[in-house]
Amino acid sequence: MLTLFSYPELFGVADNNPFGLKIYAFLKLCGLPFRHEHIIDTAQAPRGQLPYLLDGDEKIGDSDTIIAHLIQRYGLTIDAELSVAQRDTHLLVRRALDDLYWVMSYSRWKDDQFWPQFRDAFLSAHKDTSAATLQGAREYNSKRYFYQGIGRYEPDAAYARGLADREVLARLVPQDGFVFGAKPTSLDTALYGSIANIYFFEIDTPLHRFVLKHQNLVGHCRAIHAAITA
Repeated sequence: MLTLFSYPELFGVADNNPFGLKIYAFLKLCGLPFRHEHIIDTAQAPRGQLPYLLDGDEKIGDSDTIIAHLIQRYGLTIDAELSVAQRDTHLLVRRALDDLYWVMSYSRWKDDQFWPQFRDAFLSAHKDTSAATLQGAREYNSKRYFYQGIGRYEPDAAYARGLADREVLARLVPQDGFVFGAKPTSLDTALYGSIANIYFFEIDTPLHRFVLKHQNLVGHCRAIHAAITA
C-alpha cells in the first residue's frame, strides 16, 4: 500500500503544510488507498523535505514529482483532458503557490505577532511535541527564510508579496466549479493545499482575512474539503 509521510494535522486539515495536504487531497480524489504517517523529523525524507511517498520500495519526494509518478504508475486520468494552454497555466499557478508558501510559513513561524498563537495551537493539538522542539523548528525556519529571501522582509512587505499572489488566484478561481471546469484536476488539489492552510487557520493573519473576503476561494476550498472528508 502507498504510504504518505507528511507533517501533522492542524485546525481540522490533514496536514498543516500545503504540499503534504496537496498530496493527501490528490490521493483522496483519485481514490487511491494509502496510509498516512504524520512526522516532523525529515531525516529520512528525500532532500530532507516533506512530504514524501513510499510506493513499495520506491521513495519519492517533491509534491509535483509524487503526482507525476502516481499518474504514470496508476494510469490516473485526473489531468488527461487538459489542453496545452491549461497545462501551461497549471505550471505557472503552481509556481505562484510555491512563492505564496513562503509568506504563509513566515506568518506562522517568523512573525512575532502570530507565532505565539501558532505555537500554542500546535502544542495543544500535539501534546507529544515539546515547546523546545517547536522552538528549534522556529530557529531552523528562520535560517531558511533568510537564505530564501522572505526572512529579510518586514512583515508588511512580506504580506504584500503574498497578497499579490492571492489576488491572481482570486481572479483565476471561478465562483462555481473548479479551475478548468466541472471536475477537479491536480491543480485544484494544489490550490486546496494552500487555501485550506489559510482559510481553516484560526489566526487572523492578513492572508486569512483576504481569503475570507473572497467567496470563490472559500467555496473552492470547502468543495474540495467536502469531497475528501466525505
